[in-house]
Amino acid sequence: MRRVLVVDDEENLRHMLQTLLKREGYEPVGVASVDSALRELETLPYDIIITDLRMPGRSGMDLVDEVRRRGLDATVVVMTAFGSKDVAIEAMKRGAYDYLSKPFEADELVLLLRKAEERERLYRENRSLARQVRTGVEEPEGTFGDLIARSPQMLELFRTVRKIAEFKTTVLIEGESGTGKELVACAIHSSSPRARAAFIAVNCGAIPENLLESELFGHRKGAFTDANRDRKGLFEEASGGTLFLDEIGELPLNLQVKLLRVLQEGEIRRLGDSQDTRVDVRVVAATARDLADEVRRGAFREDLYYRLNVFALHLPALRDRREDIPLLVAHFLTRMNTRMGLAITGVTAEAMRLLAAYDWPGNVRELENTVERAIVLAEGSEIDVDSLPERVRVAGPGTTAAQPAVEDGDLSIKRASRRSEETLIRRALERTKGNRTRAAELLEISHRALLYKIREYGIVAGRDSRVYAAYGRDNEQTPSPVTPMPVGSTLKAK
Repeated sequence: MRRVLVVDDEENLRHMLQTLLKREGYEPVGVASVDSALRELETLPYDIIITDLRMPGRSGMDLVDEVRRRGLDATVVVMTAFGSKDVAIEAMKRGAYDYLSKPFEADELVLLLRKAEERERLYRENRSLARQVRTGVEEPEGTFGDLIARSPQMLELFRTVRKIAEFKTTVLIEGESGTGKELVACAIHSSSPRARAAFIAVNCGAIPENLLESELFGHRKGAFTDANRDRKGLFEEASGGTLFLDEIGELPLNLQVKLLRVLQEGEIRRLGDSQDTRVDVRVVAATARDLADEVRRGAFREDLYYRLNVFALHLPALRDRREDIPLLVAHFLTRMNTRMGLAITGVTAEAMRLLAAYDWPGNVRELENTVERAIVLAEGSEIDVDSLPERVRVAGPGTTAAQPAVEDGDLSIKRASRRSEETLIRRALERTKGNRTRAAELLEISHRALLYKIREYGIVAGRDSRVYAAYGRDNEQTPSPVTPMPVGSTLKAK
């Protein structure tokens, strides 16, 4: 259902228009002033705005200018008194779609809105065709940029994002760490008219506070110690394109004020400068925090929150869309086979059951890392249960097959751990063709610890000839004696 914002100081006319629009299948909201309309537009996106031109306080022309300045995805229709055609034409020059002269018939309004919807549909189709010509491919259902899914909530998100990608609307992406917020931001950019310009991503929590202002807004020579030349900030670098502000909840309060000004005015001021610089940047922000709660605690500015939250997207956690797991596993498998030069053909049914049962606190990023590890450790042509990390093997019922083998009723945890450890080391060395440096990385232990354990478990000539034959392939000599690790130490996954 399409949202329509009706702006008019005459209560009777507002009520009549809302009743008419509701009957025609729209979702109307009425307000009495431009200021109320702007507050409403900061809270929710609207498809259509119908505004009177002459009202007390700010005029409908001011609203037309503000919609254009903010880059809002809304069709604006202005209403004007009979004989004020010149004013209405001026509004169209500033960005309004069309005008209605009061008084007007209900059918006249409905016909105008239907024409506006048809124009918008054609515009979007042209944009879609232009993207296909540019990329040479048409995105199939269930994909959006580098994102793939089949779950209903993700497919709905893809449809929403394709719609807002065309416009400059500020977007706030919320979701747990590892859900793919930067991929969504990148897909928004690549699907937009800004695709040929820069996409710049910055993690607001990864840059020291004393450097962040200069990083975002730039500085003039002499603005501070070591500022020996003028330097553009990321807003200027991204002008004409998209700036992705990841972990926006980490932004210090003093910089939140400056960011709000950029979003409202489209201007930045470098450190040490006395002049403002215009920038044309689409801002996409992301956070794993609950920003509404941060506002309540006073840790995040309320006005900035509503300015960022023009259009909010929530990425569901992987545990809430488990039907996407097999699709993602197949995708990662294909990509990593190509990258590593391997030929792992698939995943056993039991291994896939365990992957689907695990809760994935690290979300898609954790799944990707797990698939890479499993590919490296797989002994046959498929990823099996033994290739999966222990945290995944114990995720669901019926996991006994994944436990370390128990020999002759031996219930010693220490001996079982050693057997499991030795097996992992042998697999890692075989998979890396004896490259101990790479094997240590896969096992997530130090190179020195791996050399010790190779000796400890007797992985040498006569005991494991395949590994020994490739033992020096990373141009390393046979390990010299090293200081033993503490007794009972075992390999631990991070």
